[in-house]
Amino acid sequence: MAEDESKGRKILVAVDEGEESMYALSWCLSNITIENSKDTIVLLYAKPPLAVYSGLDGTGGMGVQLFSSNIMLSMESYRNAVAQGVMQKAKNICRQHSDIKVETMVENGDARDVICGAAEKLGVDMLVMGSHGYGLIKRAFLGSVSNHCAQNVKCPVLIAKRPKSTAENK
Repeated sequence: MAEDESKGRKILVAVDEGEESMYALSWCLSNITIENSKDTIVLLYAKPPLAVYSGLDGTGGMGVQLFSSNIMLSMESYRNAVAQGVMQKAKNICRQHSDIKVETMVENGDARDVICGAAEKLGVDMLVMGSHGYGLIKRAFLGSVSNHCAQNVKCPVLIAKRPKSTAENK
């Protein structure tokens, strides 16, 4: 057995609030990881940046509205709670597949930058992510995180697309 095979693989799985990322994680655990291997799943959640709102600044000009510290703390508390909820759900999925080492990372920033940066920094063997399946118009405005990552990371990228339910096909 080669040295690389004996040390196991490090697989980065990007997770978010959507069912698409949880499907990608489940698919990875069922189809990519090997039982009793030394593979490590790194769950990564990118906390989106706080929005900056512009408006009248009281002098008649445009400026950035500053939120009170209480509102900022509430927003950050909510973002942390969402991150914890996503990670808990992902860890529960991982528990169904014993003998897999799981690490977690929560980073602040745009998902595109966070995912690409983590893949590079960790030197992962593979990136696994879900596809939201946005249509052409929505993808043009929002951009595709999975497409951006597939074009910019150095490791192989697996994009798991959740199948449509039979109810949706009728």
